[in-house]
Amino acid sequence: MFPDLGPLIWHSFGTMVVLLQEIMSVYPTLSPPTLSASVSNRACNVLALLQSVASHPETRDPFLKAEITEYLYPLLNTTIDTRSFEYLRLTTLGVFGALVKVDDTEVVNSLLKSDIIHLCLRIMETGSELSKTVATFIVQKIIIDEAGLQHICGTPERFFGIASVLASMVAEQPQPSTRLLKHIIRCYLRLTDDPRARTALQTNLPEALRDGTFDNCLGDDAVARLYLQQLLDNLAEPAGEAPPPVPGPAAAGVTHLGSAPVAGGAPHPGPGPVAGASPRGSSQAGPSRAHQGPAPAAGGAPHPSPDPAAGASPGGSSQAGPSRAHPGSASAAGGAPHPGPGPAAGASPGGSSQAGPSHAHPGSAPAAGGAPHPGPGPVAGGSSGGSSQAGPSRRRR
Repeated sequence: MFPDLGPLIWHSFGTMVVLLQEIMSVYPTLSPPTLSASVSNRACNVLALLQSVASHPETRDPFLKAEITEYLYPLLNTTIDTRSFEYLRLTTLGVFGALVKVDDTEVVNSLLKSDIIHLCLRIMETGSELSKTVATFIVQKIIIDEAGLQHICGTPERFFGIASVLASMVAEQPQPSTRLLKHIIRCYLRLTDDPRARTALQTNLPEALRDGTFDNCLGDDAVARLYLQQLLDNLAEPAGEAPPPVPGPAAAGVTHLGSAPVAGGAPHPGPGPVAGASPRGSSQAGPSRAHQGPAPAAGGAPHPSPDPAAGASPGGSSQAGPSRAHPGSASAAGGAPHPGPGPAAGASPGGSSQAGPSHAHPGSAPAAGGAPHPGPGPVAGGSSGGSSQAGPSRRRR
């Protein structure tokens, strides 16, 4: 065919109008069906010229924008199986096949707005083998485009409409033509690219495509065999598993910890009074002693001073010494020094009283920032005329 026939027809003055008039002259013969062979041949020649316009890259877009295809749908919307009608449908399908032969999303979007898919599916069910092949090819090219696949799989009605027609075509003929079977397999293969369609086809694919019924038919077509094997591989894949549940606290290994002291917590209170002490017995208020263990934290509150012994005798001897800590439990540095001891209780006014500095055991430094320990209290029961010396405990040479 002349390569530039399409642009020549399109740009020739009045040519497209005459061709459309020839197409419309066939309408009265479609219903009731009175189409003769001569009228059918004349219309088929016009359709062949329109096919050259639709297939040329220069005139394809103007052909679609002018909506010339709207004049062709009545020719496909026939069900009469006479030869004149069959030739007319087959040639009309050739025009649409020329449009979709080149992958073009604009062409697919334009055809999706029309009724071409419904008309092709009906021809795939009732037409001749050649008409079925061309109609299946058109549907295949539409769903190969992403827009066409989304349109077909957008609703269950559309998907099962095309799936049922494909299945009936497989079941009708035990050995269909290799060309038709190749287009059918290619349509199935493209549908498996949609997750929902793949799940549906796992249970709705014809058994004849699984059990090797068409091995002899596809023996000479390596591409068709490859399509079939890829289709079966896609349907053999699992549909996908649900994500594992979020583990709870027990599954995460959370256990109860020991009763460790909380940092910054309140210190232990000092020892209470001695229980069961004799009211007249001798009681000595000694220094506050802490349990051997880790030193108190810097800046922490000091231990409170010990309470006086319960039941101390008023006339007994009581010695209040400085606050002493066990060796090794040093207080934090920076604390205030201990105050000097107070005067002895009941001392004679003329007596001698010496107040010396407070000495602590070696290694027990004053606490940092803590409140100083209070000085020793007066000696209970001291003689008024006696001599009492308040001071540190010293060894005389």
